[in-house]
Amino acid sequence: MLHVTPHGVRIPALGLGTFGLNGRVAERIVGHALEVGYRHVDTAQMYGNEAEVGAAIGRSSVPRDEIWLTTKIWPDHFRAAAFLRAAEERVRVLGTEPDLLLLHWPNPDVPLAETVRALNDAKNRGFARPIGISNFPTALIREAVAHSTAPLLVDQVEYHPYLDQSAVLAEVARQGMALTAYSPVGRGAVFRDSTLQRIGAAHGKNAGQVALRWLLQQGVAAIPRSAREANVEANFDVFDFALSDDEMAEISGLSRPDGRMVRPAVPPDWD
Repeated sequence: MLHVTPHGVRIPALGLGTFGLNGRVAERIVGHALEVGYRHVDTAQMYGNEAEVGAAIGRSSVPRDEIWLTTKIWPDHFRAAAFLRAAEERVRVLGTEPDLLLLHWPNPDVPLAETVRALNDAKNRGFARPIGISNFPTALIREAVAHSTAPLLVDQVEYHPYLDQSAVLAEVARQGMALTAYSPVGRGAVFRDSTLQRIGAAHGKNAGQVALRWLLQQGVAAIPRSAREANVEANFDVFDFALSDDEMAEISGLSRPDGRMVRPAVPPDWD
């Protein structure tokens, strides 16, 4: 298993995303992923599946201290008092303290200084261990770091071969942080890509596995999600091959100006 090590903290580089997994499906898939070998699970307040994710972790034979659990707080709880209530609730709903607590999206209606202070306060009160951010462009990364007394470990963002995230990658590196990629297979688009199919065929892998390996070789953590056990297994089967420098460059060349697939109603000022 590869790891990313922001500020010296070891985080498994390949994790399971759970967006869109609900009820028994979420519980089943998380349990299966842990059996396969995943040791990193990502959820969020907004996903509505924290109880099921926590239950699957609690029932797993994998010791809790071997599992990295991330959750995120939604922006409508970014005022200080509301944030602390939400952070405490995450522990109760999950049935365990998360290993990483993130701000899910920037909220321009609440001063970032107030929210980051609340994030630090949540950590100090034991509602989380390390802390971080999600969907923050470079200017907001710098602002969040400036307001935080504790290190911010990661910025979790959309990242796949069709979206150039070089500016964010460079900024998190400057800050000693790591990048976590959600939607790493571009909502399934990579599987239809002839370039990724060709590269995959040369390694005996599918296009999705190539996209994941491309991220891992950049030192990026990736959290693919699937509701099917076979796909969960395939996504984990990426540690027995390596892409050449030429292949890495060819995949990076697939990025395009309209490559972003996650488009909120009020987006931040993307890089």
